[in-house]
Amino acid sequence: MRTIDLLIFIVYLVGIILLGTSFYKKNRLASDYSTGTGSLPSWIIGLSIFATYVSSISYLALPGIAFSSNWNTFVNSLTIPLALIVAVKFFVPLYRNIGSASAYAYMEQRFGVWARVYVASCYLLTQIMRTATILYLLALPLYVFFGWDMRLIILLTGMSVLLYSNMGGIKAVVWTDAIQSIILIAGAIITLIYIFISLPGGVGQYIDIGCQNDKFSLGSFGTSLSESTFWVVFVYGLFINLQNYGIDQNYVQRYMIARNFKEAVSSVIVGGLLYIPVSLIFFMIGTGLFVYFQVYPELLPVEFREPGMSDSVFPYYIVQILPVGLSGLLIASIFAAGMSTVSTSLNSGSTVFLTDFYKRIKKNASEKSSIRVLYITSAIIILLGIVIAFFMIKTESILSLYWSLAGIFSGGMIGLLLLGFFSKRVDNISAAIGVTLGLLVIVWMSLSPICFTGNMSALKSPFHNYLTIVFGTMVIFFSGFLVSLFVGKKTNKKI
Repeated sequence: MRTIDLLIFIVYLVGIILLGTSFYKKNRLASDYSTGTGSLPSWIIGLSIFATYVSSISYLALPGIAFSSNWNTFVNSLTIPLALIVAVKFFVPLYRNIGSASAYAYMEQRFGVWARVYVASCYLLTQIMRTATILYLLALPLYVFFGWDMRLIILLTGMSVLLYSNMGGIKAVVWTDAIQSIILIAGAIITLIYIFISLPGGVGQYIDIGCQNDKFSLGSFGTSLSESTFWVVFVYGLFINLQNYGIDQNYVQRYMIARNFKEAVSSVIVGGLLYIPVSLIFFMIGTGLFVYFQVYPELLPVEFREPGMSDSVFPYYIVQILPVGLSGLLIASIFAAGMSTVSTSLNSGSTVFLTDFYKRIKKNASEKSSIRVLYITSAIIILLGIVIAFFMIKTESILSLYWSLAGIFSGGMIGLLLLGFFSKRVDNISAAIGVTLGLLVIVWMSLSPICFTGNMSALKSPFHNYLTIVFGTMVIFFSGFLVSLFVGKKTNKKI
């Protein structure tokens, strides 16, 4: 790695850590750590929501999957406007009225303690997996750049994020998110332009070779439920984005830190709509890398063409092909994406543990003990993420793995929220039955391909693993609603 690029990266990394830790003295209360006392402007929160969407999963995995296949997974982004409509009309008003730092207080108000514990537990599992995935993706470029041991990189990166996230609280997370979003977008745009001008035939050649290899395809429009078709990804994207806006602490926490309802709504819209064109740029970069190495095949070593290496092609391009200075900017962009998302997961995960678990046991917890719990929980999440990231090394497609795990660990959380929000007849018993049946479906779809082999292969789920969250959510909602018709009583709760 060239000296200038290394200096740019080091200056950026040190600057972000210093910025985050500069909020330490302002972060005296647990509420400062979790909600920032409602003092942040809407445009900053909007960029933070966008950064929560992006992460290293977008910056490395989206180009990687476009390089190896096509634009099928871009369909996920196309569902965001539909999710935004539901969020603005229902979810933002709901959480602003409740006024809790936890997204899951509503679950207890509606169905009791069990619902809150169930949903909060599912959320913590998703954040641990998300942290692990992003730490692994952050290690990929540095492995390509320096040849360092990936486990050492994962460990050092995790500790760096833990430092500024814990010391700065939600204000540090949101402000660093905003700065890193700007760096991220600039880096992506500059990279795409450089790919275009590096091709002898320019944009025309990019389009021609891409079309010849079916690189712009959004997937089959067939009705198969066992393949990653357009419709399978579309339905998955709709459900996962409804979950993001409806019951993901990362997003709900940002509804609460806005100064008022109007600014909360504008933040949600800005953050969501900004992701669509930026994610498109990532897919264009992935296709551009494929075209570039078709034109100059001698520039890509054989090992990067092997299964499991597609996510490493972009880092290789950055360090070997991009000019001095631009490589450093792109390295900073990748870390901008990853560090902002990990810090968000640590902050939101520790907030959930404090609010939904610790304070239920110790109702009169002092500010000092609450802050200590937030710090310790963040450390536990990052350590678990580091260990799991070790096992992800050499995964063939980290995006497919993450999407599958997200669908499994989410446990159909959005189904329980929709059940409580849209049906006043559903009581605790109906909801519990719905969740039980939904979890059975999720377990069957997740484990049957592994457990049922040979003579028992007929018992395997015939559906694509992206549909796990879809069927789990639908079973929870419809079974809970149907049971309520027989045993439920209409609730008068104004929530």
